[in-house]
Amino acid sequence: MAGFLAHSALAAARDQSRTAAAIATERDILTALFGVRRQLGWAGSNVNQAVKALNSGADAPHFTAALADLQRAAQAVQRAADRITNR
Repeated sequence: MAGFLAHSALAAARDQSRTAAAIATERDILTALFGVRRQLGWAGSNVNQAVKALNSGADAPHFTAALADLQRAAQAVQRAADRITNR
């Protein structure tokens, strides 16, 4: 994460054509993405707990669908982060 932030900051500093508003907007987007990443981490912890329960014989009828939703969300966050870093 530290490397990503450093890379982003250096790239922004080198691009003198960007306005302060564009930089502020990108900063807001990055802040939101980091927040979502943190939430995905919490969801991952919940997945681990659910898997532990499933391995103990518990029933989780909606687990497969919930896991697929979580994977789609993680992929969307990754695509958004990639678009920002590849500008």
